[in-house]
Amino acid sequence: MNTKRISFWFTVLLVLALLLVPLYAQVAAEPFAITFVSRVLVFGIAAISLNLILGFGGMVSFGHALYLGLGAYVVGIAAHHGSDNGWLQLLITVGLSAVIGALTGLVSLRTVGVAFIMITLAFAQMFYFLFVSLKQYGGDDGLSIPTRSQFGPLDLGSPLALYYTALVLLLLALLLSHRLVHARFGMVLQGARVNERRMKAMGFATTRYKLLAYVVSCVLCGMAGLLYANLTGFAAPAYLAWTVSGEIIVMVVLGGMGTVLGPVVGALTLLVTEEILKAITEHWMLILGPLIVLVVLTAKRGIYGYMLDYDERRERRLLAAGDKP
Repeated sequence: MNTKRISFWFTVLLVLALLLVPLYAQVAAEPFAITFVSRVLVFGIAAISLNLILGFGGMVSFGHALYLGLGAYVVGIAAHHGSDNGWLQLLITVGLSAVIGALTGLVSLRTVGVAFIMITLAFAQMFYFLFVSLKQYGGDDGLSIPTRSQFGPLDLGSPLALYYTALVLLLLALLLSHRLVHARFGMVLQGARVNERRMKAMGFATTRYKLLAYVVSCVLCGMAGLLYANLTGFAAPAYLAWTVSGEIIVMVVLGGMGTVLGPVVGALTLLVTEEILKAITEHWMLILGPLIVLVVLTAKRGIYGYMLDYDERRERRLLAAGDKP
């Protein structure tokens, strides 16, 4: 089975499983399943957004949680002032994420490597302390959201409506990611990651491509933040913390950096593993850390990337054994 067929059938099975989660929750009388998988979907969208610049563009952003928190606070502040208009919240989220992403990107993309990482982290920390200082919106304690976003007849206060909204947005994010990375835009982005000097010599304005990818990534993550606020009914500075950015990076690397579906697999794997370990011991982090290291060392392209490389590994084994593939 070639890589494309593996990817296709795995995607079909994953989507079918996600569609059946509400049915399972109803039959098994486990409403928590919808809430938990909704969280997986939200972080899957955030991981897809980061993978666009990290996996395909080679830009390690350690401040991506800024946009997750920004989307959450748009919902929280709007609800605090009595507005539950989801379309307005979405418009503000997209606009703010795009503007802040463009401004921070213009500064960050002047650097590479560790400097880029530290600048993105610095911007996220700056906004973190900004929201901590907003005492009228809860300050360090955060802000409760009394009313969820309303998109006409669609009420995100309903767990089922929120679940399917998150699932649709996840699928659209996957489609967007697939189309972008397989188009001229994605080829230039990946070429700049490998050798930016050569791409510039060929006449490509690589900085523009990278900035556009960065802005698209920020907007996607902001939309994930909007859903996350509706899921938790809360907006807090903790959503912008560097630890959340680190968690999203782990999801991307764990699932398969530079693959379209890998970030979703990483989000699912990390969050499910966390839940299982939490049920076993209160010292679950001591177990989770070595497990992540083990996966990264044994599967350099992540879990999904390891699965896609099955045919290549099989061919190498056959050649090593002296057989014809």
